Amino acid sequence: MRGYEGWDVDIERPTGLEEALGALAAQPGATLLAGGTDLMVEVNYHARLPRRVIAVRRVEELKQWEGRRLGAGVTFGRIEHGPIRALAQLARTVGSPQIRAAATIGGNLGTASPAGDSHPFLAACDAHIELQSRRGIRTLRWDEFLVGVKQTSRADDELITAVMLPEAMPHRQEFAKIGVRSAMVIATVSACVMVDDEGQARVALGAVGPTVLRARRAEEMVNSESRKTATALAEFARLVSEEVKPITDHRSTEGYRRHAAGVLSRRLLERCLAT
Repeated sequence: MRGYEGWDVDIERPTGLEEALGALAAQPGATLLAGGTDLMVEVNYHARLPRRVIAVRRVEELKQWEGRRLGAGVTFGRIEHGPIRALAQLARTVGSPQIRAAATIGGNLGTASPAGDSHPFLAACDAHIELQSRRGIRTLRWDEFLVGVKQTSRADDELITAVMLPEAMPHRQEFAKIGVRSAMVIATVSACVMVDDEGQARVALGAVGPTVLRARRAEEMVNSESRKTATALAEFARLVSEEVKPITDHRSTEGYRRHAAGVLSRRLLERCLAT
């Protein structure tokens, strides 16, 4: 296939998992194309012009969602109508309905943007990422997989095949994000908070560090409090603001991101405690 002037690209379109793994084994390092909602923006701006592309959208095994195993090809359009509260909440914030119909959770992980909308949920519930190649299957915890700005631990011959959610997941969970407008926005700050039946809280934040992060000190502090008083919640917010690692860029300042991370996390915790 010939694209822009001087750019030739070879595209393979496997329809089964074994075929896709074979194509990747034969062409390690080929660009993987799922929904294309991130990649094609880069192509349109000539930021990336890959020579070899393996399009996996037709691979049926990647579209399966069985219990806690969420196939990498499941779209956010499906997820927004799913049974998991915070996962559905975050899916509704992803682009427009047309984008959600194409964008996949595997693609969101593979892009590894610090602002990836699915990442705070996956970090809060300690999800694992399943990778497959002709060499076998391996499973990595979210923080073993996401290792830097747009960097993952995926090997050149591996395909993200699924997200593995834990069997026991807190039913009290909330997700929200802040951006420069109210719709179709890349997060300035995003957060997911979960509270289990014993009252133990978890908080994960996106767009405030090189990768999604857990505010462990804030979790430890608030979980040591038998009563979540206004004083405890204020200290929780303060610790979250201290733990994040934001930067100043064209979307926001470091100071605003730090402040907003604390405020947003406290509000989500309050929502969880009220249910």
